[in-house]
Amino acid sequence: MLLVVTYSQAARTTLRNICRTHEDVVVRRLGRAALFEETELAAFLALRLREKHDADVQIEQTEPFNEFAAVPESVRNAAEAYESRESPATPYSKFAVGTDHPSADAMRDREL
Repeated sequence: MLLVVTYSQAARTTLRNICRTHEDVVVRRLGRAALFEETELAAFLALRLREKHDADVQIEQTEPFNEFAAVPESVRNAAEAYESRESPATPYSKFAVGTDHPSADAMRDREL
């Protein structure tokens, strides 16, 4: 997919117009940004937008997040357990103490 992010009012207006005119290319609108299908038409529209608004437009190529391929099972289990906790006000750092779940500090330093 292509992520198109706009940084000016004029660029947002053009993006909104592109999204309305070419709904078949748009995967999702996100206010100042949009996800486009990865097609030549989408690339053309994104490049046209950047050509018109220069540095006010950023284009990134993205890929869908596959939690089963990218995230260790321990992290997925920790997220599931944390959301099922008895007290919703308990911060994760306290929740993880004395469990097999990774600490927030340990996860912070590990790349996916």
